[in-house]
Amino acid sequence: MALNAASHNPTGDPTGPVTGAPPSLSDDIKSEIVGAASSDAVGQSAPGKDGGEKGVAKKVKTEKELEKERKKAEKDKKFQEKQAKLKGGDGGKAGKAAAKPKEKKKKEEAEVLPAYVEETPKGEKKILRSLDDPYTKAYIPKAVESAWYDWWEKEGFFQPEFVDGEVKPAGHFVIPIPPPNVTGALHVGHALATALQDLLIRWKRMKGFTTLYLPGCDHAGISTQSVVENMLWRREKKTRYDLGRPAFVERTFAWKEEYHSKINRVLRRMGGSFDWTREAFTMDKNLSAAVTETFVRLHEEGLIYRENKLVNWCTKLNTALSNLEVDNKDLEGRTLLDVPGYDRKVEFGCITTFKYPLDGEDGFLEVATTRPETMLGDSGIAVHPDDARYKHLVGKKAKHPFVDRLIPIIADSYVDPEFGTGAVKLTPAHDQNDFALGKRHHLEFINILNDDGTLNHNAGSFAGQKRFDARYTVVEELTRLGLFVEKKDNPMKVPLCSKSKDVIEPLMKPQWWMEMKGMAQEAIKVVKNGDVKIRPESAEKTYYHWLENINDWCLSRQLWWGHQIPAYLVKFEGQQVDSSDNEAWVVGRTEEEAKSKAEKKFPGKTFTLERDEDVLDTWFSSGLWPFSTLGWPNQTHDLEKLFPTSVLETGWDILFFWVARMIMFSLHLTGKIPFNEVYCHSLIRDSEGRKMSKSLGNVVDPVDIMDSITLPELHEKLLMGNLDPKELKTAERYQKTAFPNGIPECGADALRIALCGYTTGGGDIAFDVQVLHGYRRFCNKVYQATKFVLGRIGEDFVPRKTVTKSGQESLSERWLLHKFSKAAKEINEKLEAREFSNSTQVAYKFFYNDICDTFIENSKAIFEDESSTPEQKESAKNTLYTALEGGLTMLHPYTPFLTEELWQRLPRRPEDSCPSITRAKYPEHQPEMDDPEAEAQYELVIGCSAGIRSLMAEYVIKEDGHAIVQALTSSALATATAETLAIKALAAKGVATVSIIGPDAPAPTGCAVYSVGTSATVFVEVKGRVDLDAEIKKGTEKMKKAAEGVEKQRKVLGAPDFEQKVSGAVQQAERQKLEDFLAEQRNRELSIQQFQQLKLA
Repeated sequence: MALNAASHNPTGDPTGPVTGAPPSLSDDIKSEIVGAASSDAVGQSAPGKDGGEKGVAKKVKTEKELEKERKKAEKDKKFQEKQAKLKGGDGGKAGKAAAKPKEKKKKEEAEVLPAYVEETPKGEKKILRSLDDPYTKAYIPKAVESAWYDWWEKEGFFQPEFVDGEVKPAGHFVIPIPPPNVTGALHVGHALATALQDLLIRWKRMKGFTTLYLPGCDHAGISTQSVVENMLWRREKKTRYDLGRPAFVERTFAWKEEYHSKINRVLRRMGGSFDWTREAFTMDKNLSAAVTETFVRLHEEGLIYRENKLVNWCTKLNTALSNLEVDNKDLEGRTLLDVPGYDRKVEFGCITTFKYPLDGEDGFLEVATTRPETMLGDSGIAVHPDDARYKHLVGKKAKHPFVDRLIPIIADSYVDPEFGTGAVKLTPAHDQNDFALGKRHHLEFINILNDDGTLNHNAGSFAGQKRFDARYTVVEELTRLGLFVEKKDNPMKVPLCSKSKDVIEPLMKPQWWMEMKGMAQEAIKVVKNGDVKIRPESAEKTYYHWLENINDWCLSRQLWWGHQIPAYLVKFEGQQVDSSDNEAWVVGRTEEEAKSKAEKKFPGKTFTLERDEDVLDTWFSSGLWPFSTLGWPNQTHDLEKLFPTSVLETGWDILFFWVARMIMFSLHLTGKIPFNEVYCHSLIRDSEGRKMSKSLGNVVDPVDIMDSITLPELHEKLLMGNLDPKELKTAERYQKTAFPNGIPECGADALRIALCGYTTGGGDIAFDVQVLHGYRRFCNKVYQATKFVLGRIGEDFVPRKTVTKSGQESLSERWLLHKFSKAAKEINEKLEAREFSNSTQVAYKFFYNDICDTFIENSKAIFEDESSTPEQKESAKNTLYTALEGGLTMLHPYTPFLTEELWQRLPRRPEDSCPSITRAKYPEHQPEMDDPEAEAQYELVIGCSAGIRSLMAEYVIKEDGHAIVQALTSSALATATAETLAIKALAAKGVATVSIIGPDAPAPTGCAVYSVGTSATVFVEVKGRVDLDAEIKKGTEKMKKAAEGVEKQRKVLGAPDFEQKVSGAVQQAERQKLEDFLAEQRNRELSIQQFQQLKLA
């Protein structure tokens, strides 16, 4: 961000004009300063010297540093010459101003207030303090945001409104929260989701819809169990087996309650308008019943079955994992990685070539592998059928060197003859690709691993070794036998458990699986025909790709925390039962139902039932979320009236793991789509564009943003995160760079509106806390503007009954009401299109630019001018009120606390009994307010005042400024003449006079020039205030840069497919850049002409 070089205002605050040079120092003082700096005082630096300790050799400047100093000295010299010329000139005002520099007023030290204490009883309507109270004089987020949420919740403002049991005429709008995992604190990604979802809910509620924002949490099976097991060991040195299953589940529920309440506190703090009376948890009674019903029903339909297949196995957690819980680490070559349970790092990223002896003949067959230990489970070798090198070996066998096993050599076109040796070793029980080949060629599936990652009896003499110890011992033994060929670097992906960081092992396990292809086809159909809309559209391709290539879903997890699978193994006395046999199992909603099914299946036999100890994948219960939270499988009122839901707002990264499954489950179980629309928000990255990670120190807690945190406190949080020393240093370094002064208090409102403003629907979000603080200043602007309006309209003011015109409005009022109606139209359109960033800008610009910076400034002239009539002042009050009321309601979905605080202070319109802004009517376009003529006329006023301000600032004219507006058309002349007072009011404070001249008048001389389109030209007198040669030179350089900008922008706008490839907002921004460059070019040209005429004069 470019800043005024002379300004020390915080980033984002308005900057004043560049001030003149400070008074020059006397030669004596200069000598003393340079002498002191040149001495050897420790820690001081003089020009050409480095600070440091005594006795340390002085640093020799590089050529680059010397050249930099030379240029700086030349620049300083030119500046001093310029100042001297101005002082010694014709007695102009600049010289006088420099001779008598004004002393800057010292800012009074800000009063440090004690911590704010809310005096309103919990749940009661907030007691509003006087605006003269120390806590309400200025905008303090904590004071503004307190008390409101408890009152909203107690009053039931967030519960869906029904009329005689039916939804309101506008319809229903429902968003079920994507349930956060109950495993810990919420991060900025959750804050983004809450901000967007609640924006939509509050907006639709204010538009008259029956709304429901349904809260809840996910039990997060593997994550929660992992955290609780670690805590149990850390605190008591116990495992879950020491407690037993019932006690462990009870302990986990207790832990869940603690963290669940923390999550809910943050969601409330964010202002999410949830109906907490309908809060859901994936393991509560009704949702658990929904899970059981689904499993039983789909098993009865033959869609769920039992089979022995490969799964992602975590040896550390001893469970199968979904693909979502596996992180693939990319390696470019040989890399040593830490693996849980190993004292030394383990080698990955290498491909090892060895040879198998052929059976019954001399010779060998070379194969290559990145996992040498898996050769102990090899049951085949594959070659391409057209590979001439190996055609003669197809159908023959090789001998395993370590176990008594012959390995068949097969031909399959899957093999790439160009990769490696062209011969592929096959381990069907430990590799996904080999598994398919093993099935196709009826190979033996040999499991060599125990669940804990040690080798079993199938590994022969290597049994008992840990898998990655065997990686080395197998190679050593191959070398000893002369079978080792070579080892070299090989790029590869290493699958890691996202929870334990253990290396995932493909392992054969009898599990419950769900057939997916048929359901996937229906899920594809509803998106293609438009029943479900996915935004942005780019996400649809990912959705289709996954569903078109879907595999059956492994449902089983070897955990205790979760929904225990309602399946029972039927065991007969004295008989061995194969637990992988689907026919050996029955399922039931209750054990009694399962027993009844077993009796029918095995009539006359004596048996016992043994329930499967495994639990279901967490995504199984999550897939039922949209309808189970509304009461399914029971036929409830909510399910009847509020389903399908309206929008699912979530991250694109779980589009297929969660979203697609919800669509499949809903279509199959309810016959309806689960929601009409899916909006995928962007991934939040840090200010440097990196993914947020605890090890980088860039994970930001939304509570810290809302409430503030110091840098030392941020560092302390890192120490609680179990980072290794290297990661800790990296994290601390980032925090020092990104948050040198910690994070200032921004409040929930600033956080919400900033996150909405970030959401363009495009790429990832580069999250910068400084941007948030800028929105905090916007909240302050809203707060102070409301205070001003309340002061202007007075305590006895009664607004009109409705938002209507009186017909007596001034031009500025007509303009503002037009802008309000236009903004209302635009913001509703943007929100309907889910253009969150653009909608934010509409509300921001209307309040900041139109109300605060323009109309409020203009109204000061109306209220303070003695010639203004009481009717004019009353009309201005009504317009101020309408704009403020409309601006607050427009902003409410973005900044709920601030707008409620201020709205409650406004006088109510007659017969308006609305108790809270949460239930107020959202602004709508009012055609009767449309006034394009007023807009065109008043934009001329704004343009002229902006031109005056720009010239006054550029030429550092702080007082006694004289401006002339030359209207270039008769209509512009009429407008400018009538609105001279407004032009002056909106211009710089130092403007003494504003004169209006017509198109036929001669152009003023001795002025800087600013073109206001084709309607007017602004002149500001600068004669005697500037160095003409310097200004001509500067103007010429800037005109050249502007011309280059024009050329560049025309290329951008003229690029092929520009309009097709770029969003409307970006197109508008790029066109505005061109307009700005053209205006700059024209203004410089006109000013240079004026300066050249002055020189000639």
